[in-house]
Amino acid sequence: MMPDAVIAALAIPDAARVDQRITKKLLTEQGAPTAADKRAIQDGVTELLWIAALKPTNIGVPVWKDETGEYLEIAVITASLREGAKAARLTELIHRAVPYPVLLIAEDGKGAELSLAHKRASQSEKAAVVLDGSLVPAPLGTGGDALEAAFMASLSIARQPQQHLRALYQGWIDCCAGLAASRLTGAFNLPKSPEEAALRRAALDTHARVTREIVMLRKKAARETQINRRVEFNLAI
Repeated sequence: MMPDAVIAALAIPDAARVDQRITKKLLTEQGAPTAADKRAIQDGVTELLWIAALKPTNIGVPVWKDETGEYLEIAVITASLREGAKAARLTELIHRAVPYPVLLIAEDGKGAELSLAHKRASQSEKAAVVLDGSLVPAPLGTGGDALEAAFMASLSIARQPQQHLRALYQGWIDCCAGLAASRLTGAFNLPKSPEEAALRRAALDTHARVTREIVMLRKKAARETQINRRVEFNLAI
């Protein structure tokens, strides 16, 4: 599943297209807090493209503002990464470097990952913007399975909530959560209300936590030499 397919699925209006290259220098200056991060960008990123700037003037969706921040536009960006690059860290750095909420499509030649993260005003630094919560990823393969096809069909801007830009952005996050849930249930569907969406995100967080705990317990059981302790670990699992 390459970026072009995701971009096509978004159905971006021509008026919102930017199609400009982003220099790695800009990324290292704005989003690399350490020397190691700067090296990771230089070594791991081959190309960054600013695909679109989604604004009220080109998609007809109003801005959003409250005491925690504002959504004036949404940036659609693609990143080409070298195979073996620190993809998770690079994805986070790109999101942090851009002052607007970002829909990022990163690919490394094997597949692509769509990711999103809400943003808010920094409480410690005036005029700064920080991530509001964790990144929400949607790993994609070749696009050959029905679940990914359903996910792709859900991404069109016109299918997202239209109240304001934050609601639209949340719609994409709910699509990603729907894909993650579908990998467990075998069926892709979108939440019918914000409450249902919140319950799904909580359930996915719980599933991820329990999965991590099971992996840890299995490792401990494999290393354990006492039978009674192995039994305890297996009972815990």
